[in-house]
Amino acid sequence: MSIVVFLLGNLIGKYSSDLSPAFLLNLPYILIPIWAGLRLFQQPKVAEEQRKYLHQRPQDAALVLLLLLTAAFTFFRGLVVLDCPADSCFEYIYQHEPYLRDPVAYPKVQMLIYMFYVLPFLCLCIYGLVLPGCSWLPDWSLVFAGAITQAQFAHLGSSLHPRTPFPYQTPEDVWWSFLLTNVLYALGPQLLAFRCLRRPAFFLPATPATLHREKPA
Repeated sequence: MSIVVFLLGNLIGKYSSDLSPAFLLNLPYILIPIWAGLRLFQQPKVAEEQRKYLHQRPQDAALVLLLLLTAAFTFFRGLVVLDCPADSCFEYIYQHEPYLRDPVAYPKVQMLIYMFYVLPFLCLCIYGLVLPGCSWLPDWSLVFAGAITQAQFAHLGSSLHPRTPFPYQTPEDVWWSFLLTNVLYALGPQLLAFRCLRRPAFFLPATPATLHREKPA
């Protein structure tokens, strides 16, 4: 997550004219996450059978609601950095998160990655919590949680850092609402990963035996 934002932000931001061949030294940092991801997905899966509907799983239902709100906020901030003319977008970027206007382009790239990659994955996570047998979700939830944590840490730190130009710093009167929304944004993926690792039975690959449901008399 960090290297993608860093590379693209350098290429399209205000410092793009200052790049040198040493910029390519950042590329090897992509290899370690790829290696770690391959090791993660090769781990064996051990789980038990579970066949409950969503209304029988109140914790999953609450998690689906949280992910829906996260998806809506992701889409909204994507519209904000794309210069949506709506009054709510204009008010948000000037009064709540002016850092999104910073010409270094890192925050804009981050919000676009959220919109075009994280948003579809949030929808897939909701699908995986509603229907059983999505065996890919426990592994990918770990990757997803780590990426969002890093991204939100960098975004919060940059928004509040004193060296960020003053016009782009978060106004003091909205600090608490800014912190609350962004911390909750990072919390959803952590809860999803915790749920998948704590009780992975629901995500077992579907088989004819697990798909069979008792018919009413």
